[in-house]
Amino acid sequence: MIPLRDNVPSRRFPWVTYGIIAANVVVFAHEMRLGPGVARFVDGYGLIPVRLHGAHDPVARFLPLLTSMFVHGGLMHLFGNMLFLHIFGDNVEGRFGHLRFLVFYLGCGTVAAVAQTVMSPRSSMPMVGASGAIAGVTGAYFVFYPRARVLMLVPILLFWKVLQVPAVLFLLVWFAVQLAYGMISLGGPEAGGVAWWAHVGGFASGVLAALLLRGRSRHAWAH
Repeated sequence: MIPLRDNVPSRRFPWVTYGIIAANVVVFAHEMRLGPGVARFVDGYGLIPVRLHGAHDPVARFLPLLTSMFVHGGLMHLFGNMLFLHIFGDNVEGRFGHLRFLVFYLGCGTVAAVAQTVMSPRSSMPMVGASGAIAGVTGAYFVFYPRARVLMLVPILLFWKVLQVPAVLFLLVWFAVQLAYGMISLGGPEAGGVAWWAHVGGFASGVLAALLLRGRSRHAWAH
């Protein structure tokens, strides 16, 4: 299933969401210019769990927690992540506000990266991509917009069908798939090279942050 758009109008222009998309595109364009040197770039700016747990240089250990979420492994990897961010990010940014959304996005991405390294501490495979941070965005969307609907492109037999489905249902199915593959990957290499636990950790942190914000908003409104 491929999400196309939702039916929730944006509260304000999503400057930060579009800025993040632009930053990811610029970094990917730089990767494409590197040619054979891209492997060194990914190794330096991607997050390698075994390095996070064992390196003595604090820059080499902790900087990739942030830089890895702006590096992608291919055009489809970039496109899929940016599509999700474009669909769900504007509304979540509208609820958080621009600056808080930026902090939230980077925070979810960091939590997601840490979750993956905790579950695969001996992995030497570089982890790259914005999917952990974007999973946090979808987690917040799940809390803030339970009645929203998403237009989906769904394969049915030999054809593709455009259907409108509840966003809650789509995100629940998506999260269940990430959790299932995460459980399968325990004790072994990453299934298909995908950091499933980063998705799980990012989504959970996004849900928690949204619940905290919603609770504080209600508390302030009551007074």
